[in-house]
Amino acid sequence: MKKIALNGAGLLVALFAAFPVYWMVATSLKPNREIFSSTPRPVPAEPTLEHYREILTGNLIPGVTFVDFFLNSVLVAVATVLLSGLVALLAATAVARFRFKLRTSFLILLLVVQMIPLEALVIPLFLMIQRLGLYNTLPSLILTYLGFSLPFAVWMLRGFVAAVPKELEEAAAIDGASRAQTFRKVLFPLVAPGLVATSIFSFITAWNELIFALTFINDQEKYTLPVAMTFFFGRDDTAWGSVMAASTLFTLPVIVFFLLVQRRMVSGLVAGAVKG
Repeated sequence: MKKIALNGAGLLVALFAAFPVYWMVATSLKPNREIFSSTPRPVPAEPTLEHYREILTGNLIPGVTFVDFFLNSVLVAVATVLLSGLVALLAATAVARFRFKLRTSFLILLLVVQMIPLEALVIPLFLMIQRLGLYNTLPSLILTYLGFSLPFAVWMLRGFVAAVPKELEEAAAIDGASRAQTFRKVLFPLVAPGLVATSIFSFITAWNELIFALTFINDQEKYTLPVAMTFFFGRDDTAWGSVMAASTLFTLPVIVFFLLVQRRMVSGLVAGAVKG
């Protein structure tokens, strides 16, 4: 009975979490007359791909399509994931393997940085981006998202690196492996699950962010998807069918990315909690 109750509770929580996603997809398949009907239906009576055709073939702004915004987001998110993984792994290795002054202070600082509200950093980062000459460029977003994702990535990967026995690296050195070879062939494969877990966080951070993308980018053709989504909301009305269709397409890359790495992510979260 206890197991049945737990499974039932878990099923209710899953349904509660999945219902908004289902309603988003269902609404994206409804014609406008069903969306604005006084008696909304949970299942589309006359499914249509009209809204998807509108956003994929039409121009949200003159000369720029939904696909252009999508590619901008992909570029920013992928670059953020790759750079954060590389830098975080090197920093985590240094923190876990070497003893140096202010090492503890550095670790505490990683936690403190994550407590600062992002909104409080908009103006300082905007001024810094302007001085660097990166205003109105996608690299400004990549560097900003990199700074936000690194503290969490370094802190988490530190546990993975610390869990790898030093004897493995010493054995590789005795066999004639250089430091670079040891890092690439011994340490990297063992901490790969941790990289997958941190890449999820970095990807979602870069994919969903709106405030900095709206502040640092001036040219509309360089906007990312979160900013492009605001074009569907007018002063007097909202194209809810297009909003739901765009939201569905906006969500798909995150779901696909998660499904590709979910097995390594679960093992990575558990392994990273063993030692640190």
